[in-house]
Amino acid sequence: MKKNFILALLVILVAVASCSFTNKSFDNDDKDKFLLELISYVLEKGHYEPKEVNDSFSSNVFDDFIQVIDPTKRYFLQSDIDEFEKYRFMIDDEIRNTDITFFNVVYQRLMVRMQEAKEIYGDVLAQPFDYTIDETIEIDYDKQEFATSKKELKERWRKQLKYNTLNVFDNKIENQIADSEADLEVDAAYAFNEIPGSIDKVTTEEEAREVTKNTLDEFFDFVDDLERKDWFVQYLNTIVEEFDPHTFYFAPEEKEKFDIGMSGKFEGIGARLQKKPEGAKIVEIISGGPVWRDQSLEVGDQILKVGQEGEEPINIVGMRLEDAIKLIKGPEGTVVDLTVRKVDGTIETVSITRDVVELEESYAKSATIDAGENKYGLINLPKFYIDFEDYAERNAATDVAKELERLKEAGAEGIILDLRDNGGGSLKTVVDMAGLFIKDGPIVQVRSSGQRKEVHEDKDERIQWDGPLVILVNELSASASEILAAAMQDYKRAVIIGSKQTFGKGTVQNIFPLDDIVRGNEHGDLGAIKLTTQKFYRINGGSTQLEGVKSDIVVPDRYSYIDLGERDQQNPLGWDKITAADYKVWDGYIDFEDAVKKSKERMAKNEQIKLIEENAKWLKEQQDENVISLNYDKYVSKEEEAKKRSEKFKSLRDYDSKLSFSSLNYEKELFTQDSVLREKRDRWHKDLARDIYVEEAVNVLKDLHKNNIKKKDGELASVNKG
Repeated sequence: MKKNFILALLVILVAVASCSFTNKSFDNDDKDKFLLELISYVLEKGHYEPKEVNDSFSSNVFDDFIQVIDPTKRYFLQSDIDEFEKYRFMIDDEIRNTDITFFNVVYQRLMVRMQEAKEIYGDVLAQPFDYTIDETIEIDYDKQEFATSKKELKERWRKQLKYNTLNVFDNKIENQIADSEADLEVDAAYAFNEIPGSIDKVTTEEEAREVTKNTLDEFFDFVDDLERKDWFVQYLNTIVEEFDPHTFYFAPEEKEKFDIGMSGKFEGIGARLQKKPEGAKIVEIISGGPVWRDQSLEVGDQILKVGQEGEEPINIVGMRLEDAIKLIKGPEGTVVDLTVRKVDGTIETVSITRDVVELEESYAKSATIDAGENKYGLINLPKFYIDFEDYAERNAATDVAKELERLKEAGAEGIILDLRDNGGGSLKTVVDMAGLFIKDGPIVQVRSSGQRKEVHEDKDERIQWDGPLVILVNELSASASEILAAAMQDYKRAVIIGSKQTFGKGTVQNIFPLDDIVRGNEHGDLGAIKLTTQKFYRINGGSTQLEGVKSDIVVPDRYSYIDLGERDQQNPLGWDKITAADYKVWDGYIDFEDAVKKSKERMAKNEQIKLIEENAKWLKEQQDENVISLNYDKYVSKEEEAKKRSEKFKSLRDYDSKLSFSSLNYEKELFTQDSVLREKRDRWHKDLARDIYVEEAVNVLKDLHKNNIKKKDGELASVNKG
């Protein structure tokens, strides 16, 4: 049904667009204007809840675009903003008339101000900072007005740079004391005039400024690489995001990155790069990729030139990183010749055969849990991934099904599905995955604008896992994660453990390549738009929009008091409710509520949980601390106070659940060839052993296991194994 909806919407868009968006009807070949007209049309015709583009809309775009490009108010002057003000209520008219005057004016002024900013920070950092005077900086930039003069703007930069450098200076002082005078009490806070004489404060302060300058040089080097089209994409997305926070325009390069993120794989050499003045530096080698297999490159090597097989190499020094990456990436099986400066300074040419690189950290992974007399399984799912080109090749649902089978073979008596920090992904994989845990029935309801609801069902009567099930969530579990958790909660198939509520994203987005909507396109690749086209609802009729999924067992975490959810985004759609779907609660547990009750009682008495909540409140206090002293003595005093307070929470990392975690046999076999994978899994298992949420999930599984029942030949058979 969803496929039919997308097809119908695309047909409507193409039918009208093919009449309007051709080179004949658009005389000006300016791609920016063409994109503005095309995207505005798609938003009007395709968005779930289109907005009226009026003066109020215009004013919001005005404020948001200025905020996006100058969030710390260190580029524009108030006189610039005053000059821009005449466009505040004209942007809606410009959109209708495919006029981009406002963008051009702001962009041109920004380029001037950024060049001036380079001179400002250079001048400021050329002079030493005086850390003995008493002054503060306000880091809540929303409370600040724009500077009224260049003198005031330079003073704003001075304070910001002093703040950045103060932290570096303090760290350097601490390190020097620790290195040169081990007999001193390093944990003590030294006043500026009491810093040991063996420490050269003047030189240290100079070095700290140099660190700050290098950081800014790198930032502005990155900014210099941006082209006008990159800034225009920011403007387009300011307009697009007025409709809702999840509607988004992808420039061609960004669409490719999105596809890689969703599929977890790409074609290339398998290395992550960082731009440096002398080339592209390798900062990570992806396990299992061509570079990893070849072993001819290492982290720290710098790529200087890139040549395609049999062709003259191209020098990439000074080139935009994105452009360099385009040269390095390529189809599976092709060869790329890299001229590299090795870590030891030697120059070599290395030939790498490109291949499909899988980002292992994007995929489901599992572990067995040894809990005394019982053995359980845990599956961690970072996202609901899918290969748009070939669903059957690899997706989250089929991978989880494989892990379930492997865990069953390993003797798991209960399963924990960890969806914490899972921001969502493919809706289809959710329906397929939910079907692994129930016989059949509705999983989620979807409604399009002005249309009747659709019910997405699991029609496969096979049950992959019919034993005890616990799902872990937190405030960052969103979208597809919420659909799965909600469905399992409504069926009473799983106990949901985690935050008070999940993120609260109850909308559906579809990707529409803009090239498909235009007939006779001569503007090149137009990118794509991720458009909110539907809302989804639980099978009980309630929306997860804004409200998310409320955990059966609420446990605090570090995000508990920090604003993170959908309700804290700009322009979210509202909550509503529709009729419930026809479904029957799963009958696989006895005293489901009793297991939840016992867990709540354990949590209420748990001292570790109380400490986690106290830590969460403290983190909120730290986040709300917006006025920072630039006086060294006061800054250090505040830092020492924070260190002492944080000491209390260090025990959170020392917690030991006494649970033992192991990889499955198929993965252990891979360790003989992949030491990096072994190290990643060892680190993951150690983290799991310190994870009180996993420990409580195991306790709940034990309670469910004791009271679990299964239907066999129409009769109820009780399972009682401990």
